[in-house]
Amino acid sequence: MNLDLTRLPGRRIWYSLAVTGLAAAVLAGCSNNGQDNLNNSSRTAVSSPQVSPSPSSAAAPAQSPKSASASGTAVDEQPSTVFYEVFVRSFSDSDGDGIGDLRGLTEKLDYLNDGNPDTTDDLGIGGIWLMPVNPSPSYHGYDVTDYRSINPDYGTLQDMQQLVKEAHKRGIKVIMDLVVNHTSKEHPWFVESAKNKDSKFRDFYVWAEDQNRPVSGTSAAGSGNPWHSLLGSHYMGTFWDGMPDLNFDNPEVRSEMEDIGKFWLTQGVDGFRLDAAKHIYEDLLSDKSAATTAKNVAWWQEFRKAMNEVNPKAYIVGEVWENSAVSVGAYLDHAFDSGFNFGLAEALVNSAKTEKDSGAVFTLERTYKLYSQISGGSFTDAIFLTNHDQNRVMSQLGNNPDHAKMAAAMLLTLPGNPFIYYGEEIGMLGQKPDEGIREPMQWSADGQSKGQTTWEQSSNNASNPGGDVESQLHGSSSLLDWYRQLIALRSSVPALQSGGIRDFVSGNEGIMAFERITAGQQVLVALNLTGKPQTLNLQNGEKGKPYSKILKALPGEAELTGETLTLPPYTTVILE
Repeated sequence: MNLDLTRLPGRRIWYSLAVTGLAAAVLAGCSNNGQDNLNNSSRTAVSSPQVSPSPSSAAAPAQSPKSASASGTAVDEQPSTVFYEVFVRSFSDSDGDGIGDLRGLTEKLDYLNDGNPDTTDDLGIGGIWLMPVNPSPSYHGYDVTDYRSINPDYGTLQDMQQLVKEAHKRGIKVIMDLVVNHTSKEHPWFVESAKNKDSKFRDFYVWAEDQNRPVSGTSAAGSGNPWHSLLGSHYMGTFWDGMPDLNFDNPEVRSEMEDIGKFWLTQGVDGFRLDAAKHIYEDLLSDKSAATTAKNVAWWQEFRKAMNEVNPKAYIVGEVWENSAVSVGAYLDHAFDSGFNFGLAEALVNSAKTEKDSGAVFTLERTYKLYSQISGGSFTDAIFLTNHDQNRVMSQLGNNPDHAKMAAAMLLTLPGNPFIYYGEEIGMLGQKPDEGIREPMQWSADGQSKGQTTWEQSSNNASNPGGDVESQLHGSSSLLDWYRQLIALRSSVPALQSGGIRDFVSGNEGIMAFERITAGQQVLVALNLTGKPQTLNLQNGEKGKPYSKILKALPGEAELTGETLTLPPYTTVILE
């Protein structure tokens, strides 16, 4: 959802538990949305607090529990895969009408993952997130008119089934955007609701006059007055008048949305990205309270339980646009498998831009202790650099390829499911308005490659030489090859793919260092974020483990002499 980045930060909330105090203990020192430029020498060990997750009748999402390391210490492993976010309209056109479609995406699956682990000319991702593919009057699709069919611009339900089948053959999971906070104002439900006050669909939406609510207040999404006039009444539209909010106090609405989720799971879809997840009940700024969050969480627990009836392993990731770990963590209690980590995304981009360790790992380690206790050890972080609502990372980094490579290196060596926004791997540029960050995927420099979409002029990428797939296919120093190498490395090192994380004090603000730990493996990741050689003193790590062997250095060589590691500029090193 296109949210307002200037909106107020959410309060730290968590039911009736005394977790506000817990969170203060766990996250003390993690102010400024986790982006404090912390001195490495000031980082201190934080003991794990003890608290039980709140009771819930919902079944837990299918995830790996805690495991014990060789030393006997509990390790919160996060089995992961790399996801790729696709805006179908912009990705690949199969029929020449200029609009990307599902068949076009199917034709490009080998670019993402050809299913053969021995090849090196594919990206190697393990999952696709499809932005909305349902019928909609808007180009972006976040105002749905029919939840059980496919936008005719993109194809048919059979095309969707074929995409899922071909993706699964290659080991790729497919999750889709599910937009349930609101519908389109052209949805038959809303049309009937507006014109017939006696219809059952009247109560599918929030009408001020029906609920004796004042036509006032400010939208929780930061879009001004959320009330919109129509046929003598006022309806709630938190984002804009084209997106009327559904009334989730109505059990028929909740049941309908559960049935819709089940429908797509039966089509073979592997899960959902849930749009605007915190706005189910939070529609006004005055709604930002523990009670409102509790209602949101309770609904998503109900939804999770319903999805488990069809596929207990369905992956559910929610958009809770908050930099507060406590606000996001609330939804990990038997509701979501993951919540997008917006605070981390900002910290990683900032680190790449400034060439300084921003203390993100120090924050992450303590955040994960909180998430582990809320979820009973069953969570996987959803990490990313930017998405379809934000200026593209390459634009934020001033089109600096070295900084882009280090941003990718940080992303792809941290725990959780990394999400790559389409075109990020080739350095596509993009700045708002929204169409500018959702421009056509660049397949070749001349724009004549098979599958090239043309629905929108590529204004941001028109003067971006080399920022296309064809130009980078065979370049060993290209950004595309860098992404391929990092994803292959992540897949080949169990601790990178699934391990927990421990901060490693480098004593050098130009180096980001951390340990990744599974029950059977422990590695050290060291990233030189700068354009100058840097050294790292390899003191023993977690449980006294020494690091004496370089497993991999990207892009080239690193030197290990005794306990001193020398990293060339913009280098990523994995040690064991």
